[in-house]
Amino acid sequence: MATSMTTDEPPSSQSSSRPRSGEKRSGEKNWLEKLFGAFSAEPKSRDELLDIIKDAAENQLVDAEALSIIEGALDVSSQQVREIMIPRSQMVVVSLHDKPEEFLPKIIESGHSRFPVIGDSIDDIRGVLLAKDLLPLVLKGVEDFQLEDIIRPANIIPESKRLNILLREFRENRYHMAVVIDEYGGVSGVVTIEDILEEIVGEIEDETDEEEADSFIRKVGENDYIVKALTPIEDFNDYFACELSEEEFDTIGGLIMQSFGHLPGRDEVTRLGDFMFRVLYADNRQIHLLRVSRMERPAAEDG
Repeated sequence: MATSMTTDEPPSSQSSSRPRSGEKRSGEKNWLEKLFGAFSAEPKSRDELLDIIKDAAENQLVDAEALSIIEGALDVSSQQVREIMIPRSQMVVVSLHDKPEEFLPKIIESGHSRFPVIGDSIDDIRGVLLAKDLLPLVLKGVEDFQLEDIIRPANIIPESKRLNILLREFRENRYHMAVVIDEYGGVSGVVTIEDILEEIVGEIEDETDEEEADSFIRKVGENDYIVKALTPIEDFNDYFACELSEEEFDTIGGLIMQSFGHLPGRDEVTRLGDFMFRVLYADNRQIHLLRVSRMERPAAEDG
């Protein structure tokens, strides 16, 4: 009987040792298994899903770039056009009645490839001009040129359109720009496929952007300027010969965020020193563009 017990024991020992070894491995389950397990448990919210992906990134299952793209894609699915569009005040438009010598300098200076074409006012959208469609002017000259002969139909969309839906329409219909209108039918701004993609993958720079990479401040009036929120405070101080604090933040956007005490929306205003800052464009993550007005000092201070 002892012999029988000895004979039976090794298989029993081997079979029982495997589960124990397996149990040990399950306790050290890798992050890929945890990720799949979490998805099978169906996260109940966007935040839960992001937590899972961030855990995976912390354990180097997903790299930082991939995490950023995933976050951007999730944001796009919940954003509306009004949150990222180029506002009406910053649109570069061409009048249907302009002659080439009138609109070509504007096109060259802007560096854009597409331009809304308007009639009697900016709310009278007649179409979209592609810069490449002007190339025949080089060979044929401007004689008998009619802008209305080369413009393309404009795509009109509401401010409330979801970005993920618009991106799909851009791809399916093979167009790259849409004119945005408000609830009353007035033009609010324009949005391009690049604007949406930048929400997902970050800033996309081309040859023309490279040339203007350091151009963060643009004067638009006697005391008014358009300033990118990413402008280094040091550059802002140099440009305006002022002394805004650089102790806690590196960019104007960070300084403005502190001044508001919250993430501001479009048209919110705050004052710092001799400057009034109005938010022109901000999404649900950061400020992007500001209008800066330099306040006039009292004569006694200047004296």
